[in-house]
Amino acid sequence: MLNSLDLPGKPEDTRIVVAMSGGVDSSVVAAILKRDGYDVVGMTLQLYDHGSAVHRAGACCAGQDIHDARRVAEQLGIPHYVLDYEDRFREAVIDKFADSYLAGETPIPCVSCNQTVKFQDLLTTARKLGAHALATGHYIQSRLEGNKRVLLRPIDEARDQSYFLFATTQEQIDFLRFPLGGLPKSETRRIALDLGLKVANKQDSQDICFVPSGKYTDVIAKLRPDAIVGGDIVHLDGRILGQHKGIIHYTIGQRRGLGVSVGEPLFVVKLDAANKRVIVGPPEALETRRINLRDVNWVGDVPLSMIPDDGLPIYVKVRSTRPPAPAKLVVEDDNIWLELVAGERGVAPGQACVFFENEMPETRVLGGGWIASTDQGILRIEPVVASVSQIAAVE
Repeated sequence: MLNSLDLPGKPEDTRIVVAMSGGVDSSVVAAILKRDGYDVVGMTLQLYDHGSAVHRAGACCAGQDIHDARRVAEQLGIPHYVLDYEDRFREAVIDKFADSYLAGETPIPCVSCNQTVKFQDLLTTARKLGAHALATGHYIQSRLEGNKRVLLRPIDEARDQSYFLFATTQEQIDFLRFPLGGLPKSETRRIALDLGLKVANKQDSQDICFVPSGKYTDVIAKLRPDAIVGGDIVHLDGRILGQHKGIIHYTIGQRRGLGVSVGEPLFVVKLDAANKRVIVGPPEALETRRINLRDVNWVGDVPLSMIPDDGLPIYVKVRSTRPPAPAKLVVEDDNIWLELVAGERGVAPGQACVFFENEMPETRVLGGGWIASTDQGILRIEPVVASVSQIAAVE
């Protein structure tokens, strides 16, 4: 007989570690599990030097949040531990974030944090404490199918966090629980108010947690000051239009703030980190239909090695705010490609590409990968010859 978390044994004999960030969502998770009789242990991570961010609204994993998590744990009468993961977080998330931007990519540090600190290190600690599962406040669903658990998009599509959890492995999925996946955010707030939780009216965190000013370029400049150098802003036709002060100030698809003008709308279409170039062109140059992926995490039923030569039809997200779109997953030896049926604009290396079974609400999550490169079809960026930029548009 399984309990409400699909685990054997009575709730009181089932230890659940809850990752408590100090926000409303994770606090409600701890509260409802405690209410349902589980042996709940709260755990909060200190991820960076929080001194300057203690009172900053919208932050997470900072001093105020640790204080709030402790207050909720005291209110619920559960044990609470704070783990100092600053060194690990700096190495696994912050440093890689900076290096990725300097390489001309657009990183997503929240995915890296889930992939390493939270779902590797914290999960290991939970096991050492004798936990039967680790519960979090993420808005994603999981359910038992046969002898394993599967991930699904949540009921509340506006809060869908599946894009940020694509790297969760099957072993981790089997150990994790997401009690809020079947609730709308409004219901979570209502539960917090009904239970009288001290954080019931606390606003949600929105910013990257280690960027106190809200400007990621300031953080990168501090971490890698010698690596930020200027270069040319180059049109696709080879014209040098101006100069920039570092490619970290630009992202694929950016239009405003380029500081150049040729009488037509220009967008950033490529960041050439090796040659310190920001390459701009017309909007149609942003169209992407083929994406090369790296570090793919696949949790589908059919092994990647058994995908047909002509590809597997799936649905994908290349941005967290867009709905899943039809695509084909193609495996060619050691390369994994995605062929987008309709094409996407503004796809950038370093972003995530997440796989889904279909486009429907609550569909199954099949994993995903990091975007290594894109084939924009109409473009071929030629290598630099001597000191002259050689960039051509090819039909």
